[in-house]
Amino acid sequence: MGLNMRHINRYFLLAAILLLAVSCKNGAEKKPVAVHSVAEDNAGLVTPRHARGFSVSYTDAGVLVDIRDPLREAGESFHFLLVPRGSDHGRVPSGYSVLEVPVERVVCMTSLQLSNFICLEELDRVAGITSTRHLHNPDMRQRLADGRTRQIGIEGNFDNEVILALNPDVILISPFKRGGYEALRGVDVPLVPHLGYQETTPLGQAEWIKFVGLLCGEEEKANRIFDEIEARYNHLKALTADVQERPVVLSGELHGGNWYVGGGRSFLAQIFRDAGGEYFLPEDTNAGGLNLDFETVYSQTADAKYWRIVNSYNGNFSYDALKAEDARYADLCAFQNKGVIYCNMREKPFYESMPVQPDVVLADLIHIFHPELLPADYQPVFYELLP
Repeated sequence: MGLNMRHINRYFLLAAILLLAVSCKNGAEKKPVAVHSVAEDNAGLVTPRHARGFSVSYTDAGVLVDIRDPLREAGESFHFLLVPRGSDHGRVPSGYSVLEVPVERVVCMTSLQLSNFICLEELDRVAGITSTRHLHNPDMRQRLADGRTRQIGIEGNFDNEVILALNPDVILISPFKRGGYEALRGVDVPLVPHLGYQETTPLGQAEWIKFVGLLCGEEEKANRIFDEIEARYNHLKALTADVQERPVVLSGELHGGNWYVGGGRSFLAQIFRDAGGEYFLPEDTNAGGLNLDFETVYSQTADAKYWRIVNSYNGNFSYDALKAEDARYADLCAFQNKGVIYCNMREKPFYESMPVQPDVVLADLIHIFHPELLPADYQPVFYELLP
């Protein structure tokens, strides 16, 4: 997966030993079984433990995958029957669409989706992607250069002729974003939602690798990778369980007069808490995003020690550059105390790696909030304090 974890391996040694001690049964059951009853004994069965956006059931008809918005459980849902490629699938349960697996050609619409294929080493299946603006993966860049993967346009302006020429088995979409997906319904290719971006916990988002593992026929590998991610994440999280001082953290910037932030029960708020910090909206109960004005943010950040920023600044980002964007930034406590936590997407593969490396992100934040908990020579991967 390209994890640069050598500086914190001493903390993960015990977790690794425990993982290696787990014996997995390789023999598949001849008879379909209920996944919830045997998942712990079968490395090839998928049972989400953290993700709320998809569930899996094993039946005589095939594998049933039910997808729903984690933020709106009563909202629209999507249902697919996964059957072996080329097989006679027989009776299809009411309300389900058939998908033959493993899929051979996929179109990815987001970096989060692509991160799963990168992590599983299944880029041969990725026939098309959208924007390459912040693409760093050298393998995918080479595939684009030699034509093995094609760019299909950007959200809201897809090239349907290119998509049809790719002859994809499925197109992964984010149906609750403004992506212009209605225009794709005429290409007669299954549109399959990937809702990892709607998950409210870092491990919930990372667990969507199991969903892609199902599509690729790599369930066992996906389970193994996620188990390792989960073990590392939980070990790091345990390091901060007893910290007394939990610094307050602000996130985001002004854009068009609005400050877009995650709610107090969002993915971002959760990872700050797991790192031994506290989000600046502790009483907010929203899991999705909020648009706030500067005055509201300012009134809520009187004691915010840190300010997290992710952008794609062209040049040397600095406190002077930040102040030049809006002079009011200099009034924020985190600015005055040089507490800006920064990641430049031009330089680091944040969105194509972060979804499947929440443990690395967590380590970076712990290194900033509570450096005494990690080795003195720890080297940040994504986030570091702006000098």
